[in-house]
Amino acid sequence: MAEKKRARNNRTTFVTDEEVKILSKRLLKVSDVRADNFLNKTILGNVEEVAKKIPKKSVDLLFIDPPYNLNKDFGNNNFRVKSHAEYERLFEVWLLALLPSLKENASVYVCCDWKSSPMIFNVLDRHLVVRNRITWEREKGRGSLTNWKNCSEDVWFATVSNDYKFNVDAVKLKRKVIAPYKVDGVAKDWEDGEDGKFRLTHPSNLWTDITIPFWSMPENTDHPTQKPEKLVAKAILASSDEGDVVLDPFLGSGTTSVVAKKLNRQYIGIELNEEYCCLAEKRLDMAMDDPAIQGYFGGVFWERNSLSEQKNDK
Repeated sequence: MAEKKRARNNRTTFVTDEEVKILSKRLLKVSDVRADNFLNKTILGNVEEVAKKIPKKSVDLLFIDPPYNLNKDFGNNNFRVKSHAEYERLFEVWLLALLPSLKENASVYVCCDWKSSPMIFNVLDRHLVVRNRITWEREKGRGSLTNWKNCSEDVWFATVSNDYKFNVDAVKLKRKVIAPYKVDGVAKDWEDGEDGKFRLTHPSNLWTDITIPFWSMPENTDHPTQKPEKLVAKAILASSDEGDVVLDPFLGSGTTSVVAKKLNRQYIGIELNEEYCCLAEKRLDMAMDDPAIQGYFGGVFWERNSLSEQKNDK
């Protein structure tokens, strides 16, 4: 592959041809997947084929970031726009292949854009218990002269049953207090620390604290649809415990596996593109030296652009 020319301060993570040769030896091929060797692995292969090899009821959390219904080049896999009905059928094929691997108390998160969101809901509603639709602010992309700028994406939250995990205290958001309120001179629901006045708030289904990875962040890669580590961390912390198994069947550059590792979960990553698989492996190595997650510090998520978040990003 031809290496891109990058600015001197560009910290984007990528793999060279030589790294691909070395890292590809770690990848697990579909034919080699066994009941005793699939954990904490990056598996090179097709979702439907790999899913057949994963033991039943072995996964605690399924995080799906499928190709959106857009024309998109994923290296060796060019996805092309389909009709709504075709896309819905395709997503259902993927989901049905994965469902047997889920435990009875497992949770499922599915990423999508506004166009594919209704189809994703239709499929989830047929096979799972849909709990919520999360919308997150995606501050990137070009403006439009003829339409509203597309600045948000959805994440559907569903569960296999009514018995599921939700660790609310693990995903509270620390926000700056704009109008501090006191009762008899005592702060009400906020604290005054060295970084300023903050309060912990319960997590909502509107996420405005997510920073898209950009060129000065090592978390950034050349993958065209990479999700921020902070976004994935919210799902993992809310819906799994340490030691639980997190599965991402469209791993891309490895964000879900990397975040799972940083948060002491086990992971399974499935990806069809060898270069992306190797990129995931490189990022997993990097996570051993730097387990920090941008925007997550001291056991809480910090509001975007707050002081402690900036400290954590340095």
